[in-house]
Amino acid sequence: MSDASSRELLDRLIGFATVSRDSNLELIRFIEAYLAEHGVQSELFFNEEGTKANLFATIGPLVSGGVVLSGHTDVVPVDGQAWTVDPFRLTEKDGRLYGRGTADMKGFIASVLAAVPTFVQRTLVTPVHLAFSYDEEVGCLGVRPMLAELEKRPFKPRLCLIGEPTELKPVLGHKGKLAMRCEVRGAACHSAYAPYGVNAIEYAAQLIGRLGVIGEQLAHPDNHDQRFDPPFSTVQTGVIKGGRALNIVPAECEFDFEVRALPDFDAQAVADQLQAFAHEHVLPKMRAVQADTDIRLRPLSAYPGLATPPESEAARLLALLSNSSEFGTVAFGTEGGLFDQAGIPTVVCGPGSMDQGHKPDEFIALDQLSGCDGMLLRLADYLCGDI
Repeated sequence: MSDASSRELLDRLIGFATVSRDSNLELIRFIEAYLAEHGVQSELFFNEEGTKANLFATIGPLVSGGVVLSGHTDVVPVDGQAWTVDPFRLTEKDGRLYGRGTADMKGFIASVLAAVPTFVQRTLVTPVHLAFSYDEEVGCLGVRPMLAELEKRPFKPRLCLIGEPTELKPVLGHKGKLAMRCEVRGAACHSAYAPYGVNAIEYAAQLIGRLGVIGEQLAHPDNHDQRFDPPFSTVQTGVIKGGRALNIVPAECEFDFEVRALPDFDAQAVADQLQAFAHEHVLPKMRAVQADTDIRLRPLSAYPGLATPPESEAARLLALLSNSSEFGTVAFGTEGGLFDQAGIPTVVCGPGSMDQGHKPDEFIALDQLSGCDGMLLRLADYLCGDI
């Protein structure tokens, strides 16, 4: 595997079924061994259970600065999807490579690993750092302990490139996300005596309706940022559970909602508005019937948005690597906002398209993979001071 191509490495990576609910350790150990073959030492940052790990490695001089190449190792499930090929075995057809994670985002990781021999053999003036994480798909959770450790170190990276699939188009921004659960505790009774109970579903419906009003306010033209699609922060309720039988007034109901927030909008403000509405307008009506009823909000996950200035050093490097200064944004989230919050300016650019991500028969085009290989060779020239 010493001088493996990105296609060969992608073949190996797809064979590890690193669905977020499962361990990624076999894949991480494979990367660790591969890097060791090339004389590169890795650091692993484990979760509390020891079942998953981030990997961080540095190639080049141990000095401040350098570029982080970042990707997540977990993939979304294939359950219930109508795949025509084995999702965990790479299949090539008509210039495309099929398999779960080919686009999102093991294709980028494969290109990075294929570039390792070049990075090692070249005389780098500035280091390149490799950062591979777990649990990105469930709220950008895994990368956080690794970033917390990097913030403590005297030698800090200067820039970060997240290789999420953008068809190798340069991206400087994306929205942030806040996911919340609202739990409504009412009071049960026989439905023949419905007014004497507290219907948790009906009061939850009032709260969901309030979220709709907040969403309409966020969509007002005064709040638009035309760099994004849609050009405003959004709110949506995606899951609701409640009730046991039609002839019982339901005592419990819960619903999950999310805010997709423009980078300059505090998503927590939506949750705060809903909490205030609950306490001022909904709970008093509930407690007028039953005193121990309640409404609680709790966070499920969150990550910040990203808005890297187009005149920044990170943007200039991305333009150089991608051969384009036509900067854009993406609708999906990445770990980029977390890197940026840790003081590492971040951009996004990688092979493949998110149009294929999370779908059956996910694929990446071979020319996208080779294009990413070329981008990383240009990065090697940059780190050597040749361009």
